[in-house]
Amino acid sequence: MKVIISPAKSLEFKKHIPYETYSKPEFLNCAEYLIEELKELSKEEIGNLMNISYKLSEINFYRYKSWNKNLHEGTRQAIYAFDGDVYKGLNSYDFNKSEIDFAQNNLRILSGLYGVLRPLDLIKPYRLEMGIKLENDKGNNLYKYWEYRLTNYINNDLKEDKEKILLNLASKEYSKVLNRGYMDKDIKIISPVFKEYKNNNYKIVAIYAKKARGLMAQYIIKNKINKLEEIKEFNLEGYAFREDMSTEETIVFTRG
Repeated sequence: MKVIISPAKSLEFKKHIPYETYSKPEFLNCAEYLIEELKELSKEEIGNLMNISYKLSEINFYRYKSWNKNLHEGTRQAIYAFDGDVYKGLNSYDFNKSEIDFAQNNLRILSGLYGVLRPLDLIKPYRLEMGIKLENDKGNNLYKYWEYRLTNYINNDLKEDKEKILLNLASKEYSKVLNRGYMDKDIKIISPVFKEYKNNNYKIVAIYAKKARGLMAQYIIKNKINKLEEIKEFNLEGYAFREDMSTEETIVFTRG
């Protein structure tokens, strides 16, 4: 089983890193190609492309200009670099060495710039969401650039696994880069859904759902889970599996 999650817009590059071990991103050359395309854009063009403020455009303009493939300059392991709601739930700073090793083998972070990252892959500060319509040699958006590469990567990643399950804890923006048509037929994609009890009904609340994805990834890593049935025992922060709401491809957890 492999678990996929999304990256985060917010980054943390100053906090102490618990482990110095690192790895190299699989698609570093592809990231370099995208950076070269981004280097051609002005601050205003970056702002329009990403729908961000001028201040953020300026920050990313200089990030692109200074970006290079030197992994020993201004880099940090991905699992310690991202700092959004998912990563607050993941709480990777609390992992011990064996848990980090398990995460390295089983957790994958989808990325608009790097394609896919293992937790210990070194990255530089960046902003490039998967949904961005950046012109490239495969088409007019990042989905076209990455879909074959990433789907094939997942096929190979799961090739030796006994239970060929891809647990999708990524947002739709990122998970839809994987093309089911290219994916091996024996791979099962399972998508957990997290709901809160509000106004006499169960609803998805985005901010809680994001943290819950991280909590589930944490639960899988700390318990070294590799079977679907064991995931259904997830119970952090009051969540419980609801068989009555679940389907073959969607497993639902509720609280409240």
